Amino acid sequence: MRSGDKAAVSALRGALAALDNAEAVPADERAPRAGALEASPAGAGATEVARRELAEDEVLAVVRAEADERLEAAARLTAPAHAARAERLRAEARVLLGFLGATDEPLPTAEPR
Repeated sequence: MRSGDKAAVSALRGALAALDNAEAVPADERAPRAGALEASPAGAGATEVARRELAEDEVLAVVRAEADERLEAAARLTAPAHAARAERLRAEARVLLGFLGATDEPLPTAEPR
């Protein structure tokens, strides 16, 4: 953030949010959805559940999916008016791929129209 690299900040924030979502524990389908107020759990943290801990390969898969999503979105932005947005998405993908050690992969570039 201090370096002012907006693409890196955006990519990392998005990846952290995706990882946070991946760690979420699915809701128990058998749990009652509504009930009497007096039957509700009380106290700080009474309804908290421990989050899943992702294995390294799961973390890498989430980060890879985030990079792929950005590359696919950039590929769909073919109009000249969207060239800056497409390049920003490719820059974000480069940041994420850098964390995966995949910096040698060629990224698609915008084709001139």
